[in-house]
Amino acid sequence: MAKTIRDVMTPDPVCLNENATIAEAARQMSDSDIGDVLVTDSRGLRGMLTDRDIVIRAIATGRDPNTTTVSEILSADPICASPDDDVSTAVDLMRRHALRRLPVCEGDRLMGIVSIGDLAIEQDSRSALADISAAPANH
Repeated sequence: MAKTIRDVMTPDPVCLNENATIAEAARQMSDSDIGDVLVTDSRGLRGMLTDRDIVIRAIATGRDPNTTTVSEILSADPICASPDDDVSTAVDLMRRHALRRLPVCEGDRLMGIVSIGDLAIEQDSRSALADISAAPANH
């Protein structure tokens, strides 16, 4: 039987309110050893913010990380997968849209996140990407 995204996703991903500053987001990423946070509001998932977004959309353009909110630079309306989708669906979505991370939603409810590393480990646990993804942080 094919594995579903629910089988490989990270449940309870790190989320921030849209009014959090990018400095708060960067601290959360550092503390959690991750490269992204999901941005939510009372309606559900609003967007995604990556470490690269912070660098390119904020720091490189001279924005103050202590006053710039995540809502100002996030990637809005992210493509999502369903937890019951087959793993191959996540692979296809990531390939077609050049994504490294994919929020997992059931209707409006955020269920988790799946990364390209999660899928690499699942698809071929002996691949170089799987080895990198499974290795402990080196910072």
